[in-house]
Amino acid sequence: MSQTASTWFVIVLALLAANLPFLTRRLLGVVALGSPKSLAVRLAELVLLYFAVGGMALLLERRLGQIAPQGWEFYAVTAALFLTLAFPGFVWRYLLRHRE
Repeated sequence: MSQTASTWFVIVLALLAANLPFLTRRLLGVVALGSPKSLAVRLAELVLLYFAVGGMALLLERRLGQIAPQGWEFYAVTAALFLTLAFPGFVWRYLLRHRE
């Protein structure tokens, strides 16, 4: 996979993963829960998925060559980007009215 394709793959994966906790009532999109998910559970899922996408990005970067060193600034920016990508799912879940 080329560097451009890897980059776009990680961006699309991050977009899907950031919105997954808000678009489904299942835990990580797989495990059905007896009661509706709370916001705390959704945020915990968001953090878990952030690290999963980061791990996938690290794996792809390792396959392309040497891994660039990253400081705390890198993680602050990627976390902010991940939260920004989660905004459409948050709006859909909490700010729009749904007919049951």
